[in-house]
Amino acid sequence: MNPADFMTKAARALASARLLLEAGDTDGACNRIYYAMFDAAKAALLATGAPPEAIDAKTHSGLIAAFSLHVVKRGFVAADHGRSFNRLHELRMIADYRGDSIEEPQILQAVADTTAFIAAVEALVKER
Repeated sequence: MNPADFMTKAARALASARLLLEAGDTDGACNRIYYAMFDAAKAALLATGAPPEAIDAKTHSGLIAAFSLHVVKRGFVAADHGRSFNRLHELRMIADYRGDSIEEPQILQAVADTTAFIAAVEALVKER
């Protein structure tokens, strides 16, 4: 896959999250928002020429760490986006594995953060 393919997946996941949120499914929306960010992060890693082992990280935490190292620390996107990725990973773990529901204000903030994250990565992909 190339960066554009991952950005298409990210946009689709964000749109799905918005539909789930409209239906009142905050946990499902949290999952889809996270995967929107996850796919955009893969696009960013590809666009910046990160090594294959970073792009194909074996764990979610590994991909987040690779994004921080190869994209954030190299100044391709603002550090706030790295922090958003970490926060959203924590929210998804709560929604998907701990059984606690995510409150609507948290999801609304996550949607805003993800929208900004995707916009930053889109700009990066276009410029590279």
